[in-house]
Amino acid sequence: MGWIRKAFRVGRIAEPAAPAPQPAMKPIAGVRGSLQIRHVDAGSCNGCEVEIAAAFGPVYDAERFGARLVASPRHADALLVTGVVTHNMAGPLRTTIDATPRPRRVIACGDCALNRGVFGDAYGVVGAVGEVVPVDVEIAGCPPSPSQIIEALRSVTGK
Repeated sequence: MGWIRKAFRVGRIAEPAAPAPQPAMKPIAGVRGSLQIRHVDAGSCNGCEVEIAAAFGPVYDAERFGARLVASPRHADALLVTGVVTHNMAGPLRTTIDATPRPRRVIACGDCALNRGVFGDAYGVVGAVGEVVPVDVEIAGCPPSPSQIIEALRSVTGK
């Protein structure tokens, strides 16, 4: 029972939000409120997806910085692409890019998306995301931490 009294006495303890990173690029013109993001798994092991879910979950809460996941590329300002691009996903990735209205950003998330990671020259791999479509923002890591993902998203939104 002592810990309950202590919790009420001390209150909530939380770290303040990190200062906004310097934008890696000019924020998207016309994006005033939030950045709408469509996630595309081009052939990953799902490690990055777990960290993306954590970044948008209640602990890290990426939405407080203006980033929000959407279900359609037609509603998106940016694409968050994870994994190497496989032969089966090269066409759908290009189609998704074409369906996203301009101006848009493409964010490659994870080492596989940046340089093929552990998949290297596997027979089912077309290449890294940057070898298939132009990439604007890169998030390194295998998998990147939720704080790294949020930092990259904040560099796009400027918040």
